[in-house]
Amino acid sequence: MKRDADYFMSHAYNESIEAWKKDEVPIGAVIEYQGSIIASAHNQSRTANDPTAHAEILAISQAANTLGDWRLNKCTLYVTKEPCPMCSGALVIARINMVYYGLPDPKMGCVGGAANLGALPYSNHKFKSIGGILESLNHEILKAFFEKRRSSN
Repeated sequence: MKRDADYFMSHAYNESIEAWKKDEVPIGAVIEYQGSIIASAHNQSRTANDPTAHAEILAISQAANTLGDWRLNKCTLYVTKEPCPMCSGALVIARINMVYYGLPDPKMGCVGGAANLGALPYSNHKFKSIGGILESLNHEILKAFFEKRRSSN
């Protein structure tokens, strides 16, 4: 059975719901290898008291452990929001092949929004990216989360 980007993004979206339950910014990520999910994570920066505990970073680490290799060049990342500079840099280092994201981030996104670290001219690794996968769904959860947070303050 061939699975499409919506299938994997829906799993990333489910991870974002798990983040919300922990009062984390609701961003989720999954990594696919040969048609199967080998890693899934959500933001945990507040829970872990660790600014690097973004969904993408946690999923990369999990995938590397699953495959027993830090090179994830045959893997695809699906993430609910365009990766930030830190996560985009990690995607280059991990040699991720492809990135699908839900919601673009024109201010801090670094796979095509504010910058594109996956296409640096002198980098030893480049990856492709496609945005807008289940975009409205991913936008709604982030919008609702921040509206709730603002009304609580």
